[in-house]
Amino acid sequence: MNLSRKEFFKKSLFSFGETVGTAVGVLKTSRVAESANEESEDFEAIERKDMRAVAENRHCLAKNCGCFACIERCEVQAIRVVMGEGIRIDETLCTGCGTCEYVCPVTPKAITVVRR
Repeated sequence: MNLSRKEFFKKSLFSFGETVGTAVGVLKTSRVAESANEESEDFEAIERKDMRAVAENRHCLAKNCGCFACIERCEVQAIRVVMGEGIRIDETLCTGCGTCEYVCPVTPKAITVVRR
């Protein structure tokens, strides 16, 4: 990536970082998504209204554009990314099925399913 000093400051540090973050995120996301799809083939999601997902963003890779496994696997689209913070879960949409927790690649899990 060739940027002159003038172009760098013109684009600002934020937009440059956003571009790099997007490029890195795309590369990492494809690998994580592939492994998540392979791993979740034997997992059966069962809707449980008495359960809900809770995010622990200290462990979440999505906070830094690294992983979107839970977002891609959530059938009801209850999970979204807030850049710089991590993930947010819409409790009104969450079915408590546990797919997000199952596909989370970090230890300890960045997303867990608990009782409502």
